[in-house]
Amino acid sequence: MKESQKSLVLATVPVLRESGVALTTYFYQRMLKHNPELKNVFNQSHQKTGNQPQALAMAVLAYAENIHDPSVLLSVVERIAHKHTSLGIRAEQYGIVGKHLLASIKEVLGDAASDELIDAWAAAYQQLADLFIDVESKLYQASVEKAQGWTGWRPFRVRSKVAESEEITSFYLEPTDGGTLPVFKPGQYISVRVFVKETGLYQPRQYSLSQAPNEETLRISIKKESAADHKPAGLVSNHMHGEIQQGDVIEVSAPYGEFVLNEQSERPIVLLSGGVGITPMMAMSSYLNKKNALGSVHFIHSARNPQVHAFKSVTDEFAEKGMKVNYFYDHGANQDNGAQQAPFNLTHVLPQDFTQADYYLCGPMAFMSHYMTQLRQLGVSETQIYAEAFGSGGVA
Repeated sequence: MKESQKSLVLATVPVLRESGVALTTYFYQRMLKHNPELKNVFNQSHQKTGNQPQALAMAVLAYAENIHDPSVLLSVVERIAHKHTSLGIRAEQYGIVGKHLLASIKEVLGDAASDELIDAWAAAYQQLADLFIDVESKLYQASVEKAQGWTGWRPFRVRSKVAESEEITSFYLEPTDGGTLPVFKPGQYISVRVFVKETGLYQPRQYSLSQAPNEETLRISIKKESAADHKPAGLVSNHMHGEIQQGDVIEVSAPYGEFVLNEQSERPIVLLSGGVGITPMMAMSSYLNKKNALGSVHFIHSARNPQVHAFKSVTDEFAEKGMKVNYFYDHGANQDNGAQQAPFNLTHVLPQDFTQADYYLCGPMAFMSHYMTQLRQLGVSETQIYAEAFGSGGVA
């Protein structure tokens, strides 16, 4: 990009701050109208709630603000690239996105969108698209180079379906082709794609793998999202709970994701989860159990009540093998279930040498932000904090 073009992009920052969501909302509406086949790629629930336009608006703003040095966004690019490869996003689709993004800028800004500005954003978009395409190409290549790895969608059969709590159910998935499975990193996720009759569309969703790697099955544990607080019921989660049964076949991506155990570190491990954020922690703790390394693990989990607390019997068993556990409930905590009253202060439950531990956090956005702030205030280094937020967007 020319320096003059970078300056033009940077000059749009105030507009993006004020009207970014309006622009990205218009963009999605335009693109999905002209390319309706992409409705099978994008989460339509996030379109309705506005989560997807909001997330894109924040990403576009961050890119414009850092147009003179986009390298500061590489960690974000890496995280998004993992999600894209999990959804099967291909290089040629960036051309479609770019066409509609530039048209949206021109149509929304009107006379303010000069030819020079559109050319500048075209160059900026191409620079970003090339970066994503390069990173994603390497991720696809790494996936197929693994034994039993693949790209795109692979059919899996539901071997079994097991209720873990009143709202979380596990699905054990086996490949219908009779092949074995690649070794994934504990903490990674897969995408599943199902046909939803109500919409007439295939809809993909990403779910953390909730057990240690093995050769026979992938396990995902899905929370049934009920309608609440003006939030609609989860389209795919309810479909999986109600319609998908043992023996049914669904489409599955290879495992992706960068929220994984740092196996090069020799520091103690603290697994801190809220609600269904327990799922990647189960993969991590199960993996560490196989390595006889639970003695260095502290598992802290918070749930609304004992009825929705999944995998308690498993983590209780791990506690007998040396893992330290703490449970916290919003309601129903008592001596019988071994839980304490939530919320909690990390200083009351962390070990004395807490600044020397690695922290893995996963849960709802509010939960994540609260405890990441606490860790920073306690002086824990950013290099020792690993986080994965459930839902659209990220955690700062």
